[in-house]
Formats: sequence, structure tokens, C-alpha cells
Amino acid sequence: MPACPGPVLGAVRELAWLVGHLALYPTGLFTPPPAREPAREASAGDGRTTAPVVLVHGLADNRSIFAVLRRALHRRGFTDIHPFDHNPLGGDIRSKAELLDHHIARVCARTGAPYLNVVGHSLGGLVARYHAQRIDGGAHVRTVVTLGTPHRGTLAAHLLRAHPLVRELCPDSAVVAELALPAPDCTTRFLAYWGDLDPFVIPLTSGAIDHPDLDAANIRVSGAGHLTLPACRSIVLDLCTLLTGTHSADHREALDAAAATPLAA
Repeated sequence: MPACPGPVLGAVRELAWLVGHLALYPTGLFTPPPAREPAREASAGDGRTTAPVVLVHGLADNRSIFAVLRRALHRRGFTDIHPFDHNPLGGDIRSKAELLDHHIARVCARTGAPYLNVVGHSLGGLVARYHAQRIDGGAHVRTVVTLGTPHRGTLAAHLLRAHPLVRELCPDSAVVAELALPAPDCTTRFLAYWGDLDPFVIPLTSGAIDHPDLDAANIRVSGAGHLTLPACRSIVLDLCTLLTGTHSADHREALDAAAATPLAA
């Protein structure tokens, strides 16, 4: 395993990515029209090795947060990448999850894929988890990957508790309580990455999924802050392995391998 960067280097990386993200942010304000492509079946015999990937951004953000990840996935053969654009400051997690469900249905119809994978950053991971756990149940979403998501809420949200959407990120919110309810029928697999320098997820361990009914694995990323996670090279390489392949056995093996290896940003 590579040497873990110290907190100073991690903070410098976080600041550098903040500057880079601010420069890229305007590019995520415009939604290009969806590419037209013939429907196709995602089966072992058609030569297709990757399922579609849906990306869900977080609070006050847009698709530009995934610029590095999208480029890396494209280079490794992922052609079906579909950002989910939602109101960055409005709505609520339940309504966003319902809109995500419609978006996923359109992606599956357009590509002919029977299932896909979802990657969510920050609040986007909570939307993706709510959708998979409370709406989809595994019917179309094979894996949800979360990056810096406060699964049990974050104490930092109390600072802006007056905002309805931020209030849902508080540990005592109704959404957090709902996600703690039993979910015995959910077959989606979850992989949660959380950084040990994340100032927005308090406590840091809230970035991990702890639910007895969910097939979940958690990975701590050393030297990573909130904005570093979607651009972390180790995570990108992990996801390229995890999200490739159509056979559930191969997918399970990749998920287990990822969870067994701590990462350095």
C-alpha cells in the first residue's frame, strides 16, 4: 500500500481541488442533450463489459464534481455515463430519489441495460442510497458507491439547520431515521468511501454505512477531504475494477477486494 499522506499534504490537496473545482463549476451548469443510441442488451455474450453508470452530485454542486472520475472511466471503456442533474439547493431527499428513479428508468430504456450502478458524492450519495433502499430495492440498481456521504447525518449541518435540505442532513432528521429502518428486501450492494480529513462529515465515521440488512462495505481513505474523494486516483482505480463485468460473482469478488484494502488519497 502506498505511504499515506499526512494531514498537511491532504489539506493542500483538498485546497488544490477546491480551486480546480471552482474553475470547472460553470461547465456543470449546462446540461447537454442525451446522446441517441440504439437499445442493446447488457449480457455476457454481446461483448459489453460495463453496465451504465449514473452520477449524483451533492448539495450546492453540479456534475462538474465528477470531471476527473468521468474522464478516467471513459479512458477505461465506460461509455454509458449519465449524470443526474437535480436542484442543488431545493427540494428534499425523498423527491430527489423519486426523480432519480425516473432518470434511471430512462437510462435503462435508452441503453437496453437491465441494471446499472450509481455513484453519489456527499448528499448525492444519500439520495442514491434512499432510492436504492426505499424505492428500487435492487430491481435496477446493482451497486451504489458513496463518496463522503453522511449516512448517519452530520453535526456540521446544524450550522445551517434553517435550510430545509440541509436540515435533512442532521443526525436527528426524519430521513436519517427512515434509512435506519429494516430493509430486508434490498439486494443492492453498497460501497462507502469516507475521508479522514473531511470537515463536512462529523463524526467522520458517519461516512460509513452501518445497517444490518444491507450488503455494505466501507473504506477509509487516508489523507482525503470532502472534495478530494471524487478525484482520488486510488478510488478511481477501485471503481474501474468494481464497475466492470456483468457477472454477479465477479462483481462480488471486486467489491470484497476493494473493501479489504485501505486507501491513500
